[in-house]
Amino acid sequence: MSKTIKNKNPKKAKRIIQEPLLEDDQRNRAKALRLFGLLSLWDEIDRGPWLDQLLDAEESERSRRSLERRIGSAKLGKFKPMGDFEWGWPKKIDRDLVEEVLEMRFMDECANVVLVGPNGVGKTMISKTLAHKAVLAGHTVRFTTVSEMLTNLGSCDSTSALARKLKTYTRPDLLVIDEVGYFSSTARHADLLFDVVNRRS
Repeated sequence: MSKTIKNKNPKKAKRIIQEPLLEDDQRNRAKALRLFGLLSLWDEIDRGPWLDQLLDAEESERSRRSLERRIGSAKLGKFKPMGDFEWGWPKKIDRDLVEEVLEMRFMDECANVVLVGPNGVGKTMISKTLAHKAVLAGHTVRFTTVSEMLTNLGSCDSTSALARKLKTYTRPDLLVIDEVGYFSSTARHADLLFDVVNRRS
């Protein structure tokens, strides 16, 4: 014999289901924020609307500080936005391809982007825009000229020092190397550049 039990108060049942889900969400957010003091008192505190406000404020502040750190680590310096790019200045440029690259899909594909052209046509401007968009999307970024990078790596006086310095260029999600065509490299520099690329592949 089967029996169906009907709930006489569906609103109460809905509330009973939602409250544990809300509590789980709050607890998970607190864990993600590593608020261990709050978590240790979880069963003793009144988890009212103030808790969501606290978690919102903490997440917002950490997000702001994380963005500041990523911008600082990226070493972008000042640059013009792409809104100021003079598309009519380069005699030949594939605007559709550049705009496709600016959609940042190459980050998900783990693909490389190579900008080729003569001096003064906007390669650095495009590169810095890509780097900045990556930072805003939550990625870690490092912008450098090939001269600066290889000089820094080449100045290391020990294998351990070189290994530490290499991490500056291999750890970021995106590495942008500018002015590659203007640097007269030695065999040592070529080896270092290959090492960086190889470690990132």
